Amino acid sequence: MSQATLDDDELFDEAASEMREDVEASLAEAKAALPDADAVWDVDADNTLGVLNALKGALDTGDAEDHLRDAKKWFAMGKKADAFEDADDLEAEIAELEELFDDIVEAHEQVGELTATIPELRGALEDAAEESEDADEDDE
Repeated sequence: MSQATLDDDELFDEAASEMREDVEASLAEAKAALPDADAVWDVDADNTLGVLNALKGALDTGDAEDHLRDAKKWFAMGKKADAFEDADDLEAEIAELEELFDDIVEAHEQVGELTATIPELRGALEDAAEESEDADEDDE
C-alpha cells in the first residue's frame, strides 16, 4: 500500500504504535542504565570512606534519567492524543520506575552526605582522643 492510499486513521494507528514502541524502548533503556544491584551490594574497600565512595559511584543513575524523561514525554504525548488503546501498563511501569529512580537518587544523596561527614567525624574523634590523652598526662 503506498503512502498516497493511507488515510488519516491508518496513519494515526501507525504513529500510535510507533509511539508505544518508543515509550517501551525508552523504559527498557532506562532500566538498563540503572545501577547494578550487585554493584550496590558488594563493595571492595579498605575503610569506611572507601565503602561510601564505592557505594556513591554504584548509585550513579547515568543516562537512566534521560531515558525515563523520554519515556514520560512520549507517553504524555500519546496519552493526550488518545493514541493508546490501553495505557495503564505503560503508566504503571513509568510510575514504578520513577519511584525506584527517586529511591536511588535519595540514597545517592544520603551516601554523599555521609561521605562528607565521616572524615569530619574521624577528625573530631581524633582531636577528642588527643585532648583526653593530654588531660591524662597533665593529671600525672
